[in-house]
Amino acid sequence: MVRIAVISDIHGNLLALNEVIKDIKNKNISQVYCLGDLVDFAPWSNDVISFFRNSGIPCLLGNHDERIAFDLPLFPLLHHDNYETKNRFEAINHSKKHINLENKEWLGSLPYQFKLMYKINDSYKKILLVHASLDRNDEYVYEADDKQKMYSVLKEKEVDALVMGHTHQSYVQQFSDILFVNSGSVGRSKEIDRKATYSILTLDENSIKAEIIKIDYPIEEVASAIYSSEIPNFYGDFLLKK
Repeated sequence: MVRIAVISDIHGNLLALNEVIKDIKNKNISQVYCLGDLVDFAPWSNDVISFFRNSGIPCLLGNHDERIAFDLPLFPLLHHDNYETKNRFEAINHSKKHINLENKEWLGSLPYQFKLMYKINDSYKKILLVHASLDRNDEYVYEADDKQKMYSVLKEKEVDALVMGHTHQSYVQQFSDILFVNSGSVGRSKEIDRKATYSILTLDENSIKAEIIKIDYPIEEVASAIYSSEIPNFYGDFLLKK
């Protein structure tokens, strides 16, 4: 049996990350992968990047990481109103200003996808890890979305499980013989409880199973740190919203 922890969407929230890593260690899981989006929206983006640089945990390039690494222009998102757009621009520009050059260069070196293959007895299991979707790192794939097109591509690639992030909304969904998992968000969950969220995959020779893990962290302390920073209060209010 093999167990893998998959984390995603830290978004500068070092306190949430610390609690998740502690939980993973307590569960004696040694294989950990990160799907990206280390930066933006909480005050510790440099610290989060430094953690991953020093931890050896393999990490993908999220869309927020890519924007910071290559100083990409900002565009409004269709699902954001004018108020959220204004705050989003301010928060990301804060990251562009404060994340140091060495960390930006490291972000720019991150891979786009991981394909893992495990041999368990005489059985091979293949898992594809992406930040958002098969083709892009900024495309939202929700549980209710039709998976048929993705299924066909994954079937051709002989992939048994796809693990994603980006939406900040976790789920485990079996579609025919392929498992779809969204690991949720460690640092900026959009789920009602706002808890730090990640996934664990368990592999044996017969199957791949996944579970979503939710962890408490000092969310009020994170909100207070946001209020004390140059990051818009919008992001502290979001964490405290129930």
